[in-house]
Amino acid sequence: MKIFGIVDNYPQHNKAAAGALYEKDGSPVLFTKADSALLKDRKPFFVPDWCGTITRSVNIVVRVCRLGKCIPERFAHRYYDAVTVGVDFTASDLLGDARRGGLPWDVAKGFDSSAAIGEWVPKDTFLSLQSLRFRLDADGQTVQQGYTGDMLWTIDSQIARISRYFTLKTGDLLFTGTPPGTAPVSIGEHLEGFVEDRKVLEFNCK
Repeated sequence: MKIFGIVDNYPQHNKAAAGALYEKDGSPVLFTKADSALLKDRKPFFVPDWCGTITRSVNIVVRVCRLGKCIPERFAHRYYDAVTVGVDFTASDLLGDARRGGLPWDVAKGFDSSAAIGEWVPKDTFLSLQSLRFRLDADGQTVQQGYTGDMLWTIDSQIARISRYFTLKTGDLLFTGTPPGTAPVSIGEHLEGFVEDRKVLEFNCK
């Protein structure tokens, strides 16, 4: 199983972050997480003690459902079957060092339990995955919310681009980008994620 992520896919997040990060051709920057990064089934996230600040970022996540390579964008919708909300945890101090030094992001983005996901909802439950509202609550208060219609790169375009470089396999995951509102996680926080009004994600930070 492979876990992919997209950087800077929401304009307002890019503005808040003082600029977006793109490839030279203007395409989105991709990152990957190790399979041991996966955190599911409401298991707690244990804030690691080997780094400084850990930030949390809510994403819409889609699940790949079939084998695919060099997928045309017009057919990309056939290659994922379910959606949920996920939290991308980042060791922000290490990421800052990596970006300034032109170094890999593996440790900062891909450490154990850094990819929390909720319960899967069949994509056909919704009229369009490009018109979803989603949010993250911390201790009962909304701390981050987004609308997939604001994406710079649609889910289908992301699937098509990733499949140019990686063969997609059943069970692979794609974190599709985060809206504004990323913030440090706190020990003791209770996080809940919603797609529209459906709660699909819930866990504690310890």
